[in-house]
Amino acid sequence: MLPNYSMEKLEERIGYQFQNKALLKQALTHSSFANEQKINRLKDYERLEFLGDAVLELVSSEFLFHKNPQMPEGTLTKTRSSIVCEPSLAYCAKELEIGKFILLGKGEEATGGRERDSITSDVMEALIGAIFLDSGLEEAKAFILRYILSDLENKRLFYDSKTVLQEMIQTNTNYVFSYELVGEQGPDHNKQFMVNAVLDGQIVGRGTGRTKKAAEQQAAYETILYLRNR
Repeated sequence: MLPNYSMEKLEERIGYQFQNKALLKQALTHSSFANEQKINRLKDYERLEFLGDAVLELVSSEFLFHKNPQMPEGTLTKTRSSIVCEPSLAYCAKELEIGKFILLGKGEEATGGRERDSITSDVMEALIGAIFLDSGLEEAKAFILRYILSDLENKRLFYDSKTVLQEMIQTNTNYVFSYELVGEQGPDHNKQFMVNAVLDGQIVGRGTGRTKKAAEQQAAYETILYLRNR
């Protein structure tokens, strides 16, 4: 947790006060930090993440079911998957600056864990699980509606950025566009890929992610914003 970023500040930011503060602390505790506590071993967020994932799937399914009464099952499933995937949850986490509140071990801190999508998306799900245990489904649902299922039109632009960008590129046949893998870091089980989006020889977007696709998605989103602002 960075200086000036306390649990109390996060509670204020998300508009929810925990009755059981230990649940909030657990939701913010990465396994690397928990493992460093030799005497007072803390619980990490992984079990809460498991629970939060299930709650998120239920709430997002109900939301999409009622909001799209004519949408067939296959499209509902695809839409839900795009909303609850790692890059989209990490996108939501950035709006709350979740990375600055996480308790990280020294090694994870040194390798940029605060900005890693795989970690910040997990903490978003852990927060949902913690709120569910602390106050029940309605409060967890309120959090999801406020921070994950709000402003979906803009978020869908991010979720579907590669498809949207492809359509934009195809309408202008003069564009020469490509994704370029410029780096990889980390062990095989937690690798990070770095990708540049190159338009007419100029880097117009950058992305990082646990998969090349996730990195390309972020780079595509930055490219869309660049093209819209030209």
